[in-house]
Amino acid sequence: MTLCGRTVDKLETAKRELEDGGVDASKVSIAAADVGDEDALASAIAGANERSPLTTIIANAGVGSAGPFLGTELAQWQHVLDTNLTGAFLTFKHGGRALVANGGGSMCAVSSIAGSHTHRFMTAYTASKAGLNMVVRNAADELGALGIRVNGVAPGLVETDISQSLQDDETVDADYLINMPISRHGTTDDIGAAVRFLCSPEASWITGVILPVDGGHHLRRGPNIDPLLAPFVPDLPPPSAPNT
Repeated sequence: MTLCGRTVDKLETAKRELEDGGVDASKVSIAAADVGDEDALASAIAGANERSPLTTIIANAGVGSAGPFLGTELAQWQHVLDTNLTGAFLTFKHGGRALVANGGGSMCAVSSIAGSHTHRFMTAYTASKAGLNMVVRNAADELGALGIRVNGVAPGLVETDISQSLQDDETVDADYLINMPISRHGTTDDIGAAVRFLCSPEASWITGVILPVDGGHHLRRGPNIDPLLAPFVPDLPPPSAPNT
């Protein structure tokens, strides 16, 4: 198993947590690389494959973004797409080559409910995740004949560092929860279990699926994050136009 990310300290922490959970330390390696850097990513994947032939690839790198559509800077837009969409494409491209050489395997991407539901003021993020969903489906269609299954999971509000601001705002958090039939925050264990299933032999006849793991949030509407942005955007556009 190889953990890949941009920050060595975080990778080492994750490795220690796996070891504390009973994983053999000799079976866990780390590789520092940015998914937006194709050469570095390809090298990391090649190194992982040399240590132990790869059978599973997980594309999990992601960044968030929020702000009015009309005020979105090109650099902000590009950063989100480079990480969430292009990074996943490159991970699948080079990981897929390794899997073909090894006789097949499984790949899984971590998408989001934002890939299927509008999230006002999160256009770059929603576009990146919608694009990621189609990368999963297209890759699955093309690579199945090569012995590779490709799927994705679409989490709702999960307790992670990146979502902390959403949870900390009581109004925003309550809006998320009211839109979940199973009304609680998700956990990384919830997501991990879904990814593990999709990459396991139990899912050997499943490919091209984006599995919602969101307490049923996908059955309702996207979240209202207006209260989170209002203090910073005085002229925040209203949710709907007045009657005319």
